[in-house]
Amino acid sequence: MPDPHRISTRLDTLPVTRFHRYVVAVVGIATFFDLFDLFLASSVSAVLQQEFGVAGTELKLVLASAFIGAFAGALAIGRLADRVGRRNAFLLTLALYSFFSMASAFSTDVWMLVVCRFLAGIGLGAELPLADAYLADVLPPSARGRMTAWAYTLGFCGVPASGFLARALLGEAPLGLAGWRWLFLIGALGAAIVWILRTNLPESPRWLAATGRHDQAERVVRRFEKAAGRRAAPAAQSEPDSAPGEILPARALLRPPWRRRTLMLYLFQLLQTFGYYGFGSLVPMVLAAKGFSLSHSLTFSAVSFLGYPLGSALSIPVIERLQRKWLIVASAVGMAVFGLAFGYASTGAAIAVFGFCYTAVSNVFSNAFHTYQGELFPTSVRAGAAGSAYALSRLATAAMPFILIPVLDSFGPTALFTVVASAMALLVVDVAVLGPRTTGLSVDEISSPRHDGASRARAPY
Repeated sequence: MPDPHRISTRLDTLPVTRFHRYVVAVVGIATFFDLFDLFLASSVSAVLQQEFGVAGTELKLVLASAFIGAFAGALAIGRLADRVGRRNAFLLTLALYSFFSMASAFSTDVWMLVVCRFLAGIGLGAELPLADAYLADVLPPSARGRMTAWAYTLGFCGVPASGFLARALLGEAPLGLAGWRWLFLIGALGAAIVWILRTNLPESPRWLAATGRHDQAERVVRRFEKAAGRRAAPAAQSEPDSAPGEILPARALLRPPWRRRTLMLYLFQLLQTFGYYGFGSLVPMVLAAKGFSLSHSLTFSAVSFLGYPLGSALSIPVIERLQRKWLIVASAVGMAVFGLAFGYASTGAAIAVFGFCYTAVSNVFSNAFHTYQGELFPTSVRAGAAGSAYALSRLATAAMPFILIPVLDSFGPTALFTVVASAMALLVVDVAVLGPRTTGLSVDEISSPRHDGASRARAPY
């Protein structure tokens, strides 16, 4: 019977192969449509607000519905992925999102749209933490951050695509179908195509080995080794992170030695939503509050959204050179600074520049934390841990309209971004004090109960 920890060390000593790149590309294309959809909320809400008379509680529910669904999806499907496998969970998330996003496109009233967005959100919520866990499972430690950043760079192209398509389609009715309906339809059809691509993804060999499916794990590892043109040389054996075939219970995350990391990640996910999705979801409303028209607001939003893929690309050359936790801290400080500058900006040029800078640095932040949260826990709870933490961020994002819109309405954009900056300051303290070091280390070493994050032998500062 193959040794499950030999499976891990063989994976860790492989170079990056064409097969790795294929896996990263398929994951990245899926995140494209996930992020495309997440950032539709602000653009569509602006149109519903102006053209269909949606306001008050209805408007907040349109903004919040997908994120409430995402909370449920990240919590349930993340844990399910630790039991049925990453690949099966991936296929489920895309099927849910594609079907109900298409249903959203044909909603007959606002309440049907809210329900469909909630159900589509169940698929959306699990997608990104599953991607983080899966990539951590299959990528070698020397390239894990860089290749994850490539996947998200491809994925974040969906954000400006969402912005520019909204700018082109909202207010129009190609083939007699309202532009906002086309936006949901495009996302649904794209996800259906990705579902087909994902059927060719291998299951995580680390998950297969951890759950006792050793022969299947061996076959997957050999596919990676064949792509490398050689049989990978075994590295030094690392301590098992759990017994073969054992699935740790979810409550293990709240016990030593994982409790400190769990609390750090949960608090982090609650706070990061203020900075990341607080900006992306509400920027058209912020611009409207500054006196810009819907047309100008959508244009400025689309330009700002260009910072998402470009910022993601900027993270690629640095994500393996800097310790992950300090990259998160530095980029969070940048978000606070540029957010306050955006809040004070009054001219179109300043808004475009600071909006672009904010989104660019926020995606250095995003790539670092997506890699980070996939590294922190053992294989048998990796997807569930990332999913449960990410679920909190979805719940917090669903609450954002109810927290930040009243601040915006009562006190203006500067006050809103002061709240955002305060949340990012608390996040910096959380990660700096409680976060372990991970860069350059095997996920087995990081998730060893003896690893306290202080190891500096192979991890850069």
